[in-house]
Amino acid sequence: MTCIIIEDEIPAQKILKNYLSKLPNIELLGVFNAAIEANTFLNNTKVDLVFLDINLPDISGIDFIKTIKNPPAIIMTTAYPDYAVRSFELDTIVDYLVKPFGFDRFLKAINKAKDRMEKPIAISGENNQEPLFLNVDKTLHKIVINDVLYLESDRNYITIITKNKKLSFIDSLKNWNEKLSEADFIQVHKSFIINKKYVDKISGNEIYVQGNRIPIGRTYKQELLQLLKIV
Repeated sequence: MTCIIIEDEIPAQKILKNYLSKLPNIELLGVFNAAIEANTFLNNTKVDLVFLDINLPDISGIDFIKTIKNPPAIIMTTAYPDYAVRSFELDTIVDYLVKPFGFDRFLKAINKAKDRMEKPIAISGENNQEPLFLNVDKTLHKIVINDVLYLESDRNYITIITKNKKLSFIDSLKNWNEKLSEADFIQVHKSFIINKKYVDKISGNEIYVQGNRIPIGRTYKQELLQLLKIV
């Protein structure tokens, strides 16, 4: 795993560098005092993880994330716990460290980031019948993509609902939208992706998938109706 630090407080930089030096499988590529300084680096270098302070001199950490195309995993660091709820609205954020934090809490955040990165490869229509193993809470759970009814996002967690199980883990709906075959799955709401073959009916701004009532977002409805070939 590669990472960078974007942090304007020297003591906080030293603590993060010290903690990272204890982990041989993580390479620190750079330390930046401001988000603008890191912007060019991120545009030219693949980075897996960013330790990002919220209060920075040029632009807030949260606003900076919104400017990054395909942002890496983010661990927020700040002295202000009030920002936690707002920051988790961005699905690229895997954890939130409130200063001062110890090595045990730091390691927990690193493990969350690793779990986020250990994702299955892209899933095409050709292998929808093949079993896929998801690592959830240190247990490998077998699922078959064809059996997935829908996926639901809640902040930085994804829940996959199949015919016979329900699994929740750290990830983003965007990542899964890119993995799943467009022939079988469609995003119908900012928080939901459904398997089209299990659609029972559409009533108003709601779609029913095997009896499960799911909202349809206004911006997704027209495309949904087109893909379902409404006559």
